[in-house]
Amino acid sequence: MAIMDYANPTRFLGLAGRVLPWLAALTAAVLLVALWLAFQAPADYQQGETVKIMYIHVPFAWLAMAGYTALAVSALGILVWRHPLADVAHKAMAPIGAVFAFLCLLTGSLWGRPMWGTYWVWDARLTSMLVLLLLYLGLLALRSAIEDAGQAGRAAAVLTLVGFVNVPIVKFSVDWWNTLHQPASVFRMGGPTIDPSLLWPLLLSAVGFTLLMVTLHLAAMRNEILRRRLRALEARAAAEAAFA
Repeated sequence: MAIMDYANPTRFLGLAGRVLPWLAALTAAVLLVALWLAFQAPADYQQGETVKIMYIHVPFAWLAMAGYTALAVSALGILVWRHPLADVAHKAMAPIGAVFAFLCLLTGSLWGRPMWGTYWVWDARLTSMLVLLLLYLGLLALRSAIEDAGQAGRAAAVLTLVGFVNVPIVKFSVDWWNTLHQPASVFRMGGPTIDPSLLWPLLLSAVGFTLLMVTLHLAAMRNEILRRRLRALEARAAAEAAFA
């Protein structure tokens, strides 16, 4: 069966039902190992034990951007290809991405207090990440404000594509402007600048949180499909009762 066959909601439900228990177990295992390695990792020579916030803060930042990128792909599916699951995927990802963006800002503030002496500065990286969180929240508010589901999905897709310009700004803000936030130290042209004893727990943590986002997204999509089917059945029952 081709991958595109799972665009059919019924087939997607069957796949998600089979995959989710295994994916959740794998996610839990990877995160437990990653967190254990993070606690075993040495302290930084400048930041001390505070550096260990990195093992959750950095994955939250990466995945907040990845989540919005997934929203942009879903938005194209809604507006261009009218993919059967595009609107479901878009609606399911928005609250998950918002939580990851919020946790990124929260952990960054906790990390910034001992390093910078303050919880918040209007730094280019911090400000652009705050804008990303506001975009996520704007998408949630927009869907709630429009009663017609199809119109709400199209409006949210347009806002998503307009707001996507902020994703490269978040990524490259530390290169384009003079900021307090440190520049990229993992994905850079010259290779990582982090010592392997700190790098490998970070990468494994990123894998674990990526699996968590995928698990949550699949579960949310499954729930959204079932919710829509229930609403359709209720509407049909109400119409039949009114006709009778």
